[in-house]
Amino acid sequence: MVTHVPAEAHGDERGALLSFLAEQRGGIRRAVLGLTDEQASTRPSASELSLAGLVKHVAEVEQGWIARARGEEPAVRRDQSNWHECFVLVGDETVASQLAYWDKVAAETEAFIRSVPSLDDTFGLPDQPWFPPQGRVSMRWVALHLIRETARHAGHADIIRESLDGKTAFELVALAEAEGTA
Repeated sequence: MVTHVPAEAHGDERGALLSFLAEQRGGIRRAVLGLTDEQASTRPSASELSLAGLVKHVAEVEQGWIARARGEEPAVRRDQSNWHECFVLVGDETVASQLAYWDKVAAETEAFIRSVPSLDDTFGLPDQPWFPPQGRVSMRWVALHLIRETARHAGHADIIRESLDGKTAFELVALAEAEGTA
């Protein structure tokens, strides 16, 4: 744990879930701190992952799950023909534009999770081979899934950043605090 997530107000499960999600988002955001788009797009390991790609991916995934929970289609439709674009900047995309988009998505996620009548409410999973037929998940499940997805990639981001310039998550927290972006 690089940063501390404050204890939730008594009985504020939604606040607790959203705080842990925000903490994991912060890990990825700090990983690109001070990097150019070119540096953030570098793939310093055997993996195809880059920091820029991770920022784009987690923003798309978060938006997609909240859209599904609302009964809407994700803003970006991915299939075999364009899946690779989920992890790279294309066209005029920049790290800054992806971070701004993610800010918007995060605000929408928070508003949605706080507004649903119950975290026990469910929605149907898409008809895709990796989901169970007629599968349903709760709003709590989607919040936990977003925490898990973001945390997994925050760990990837730590390794990629340290491989790029040696900066660790602890150093990046200190840098963000010094810059007032923590």
